[in-house]
Amino acid sequence: MRLKIVSLLAALLLVGACATDPEETGGQTGTGASTGATGAGGAVAVEPGTIQDFIVNVGDRVFFDFDKATLSAKAQETLDKQAAWLTRVSGATILVEGHCDERGTREYNLALGERRATAVKDYLASKGIAASRIKTISYGKERPAVLGSNEWAWSQNRRGVSTITGGAKS
Repeated sequence: MRLKIVSLLAALLLVGACATDPEETGGQTGTGASTGATGAGGAVAVEPGTIQDFIVNVGDRVFFDFDKATLSAKAQETLDKQAAWLTRVSGATILVEGHCDERGTREYNLALGERRATAVKDYLASKGIAASRIKTISYGKERPAVLGSNEWAWSQNRRGVSTITGGAKS
């Protein structure tokens, strides 16, 4: 009898832990890992001009709609912040990574990832950042940020990520 009660409680705990669905956030921009104390306006207090400042306070990624390489208004807001940061940290260089979800062939997704990375590069260049400071690469579907075969996971994997490659404080 005692074994049945313990088994029932264990089963209830397992079901309860799995019962919540992930929140759908495909249209939002990410800001990377958040560490440190929160300062005025919700920004995390980190040293300005550092890579951590770029990731936490500016945002290092933008998201794309399915099978698209066009920038949403929200993506443009994040890229405007990136352009302002890159203007302030004039020696910084970046690598823009283009990513896709798992659907489609490897070749198709490599091409789509390249179009996404190029869209980010072109937007930053239109804001005055020298194209020589921006490199691009496509990873297609080879480096998912989120594992899973559902709409939420796919929305998180359709992204462009700007990685600081030089000229910023560590």
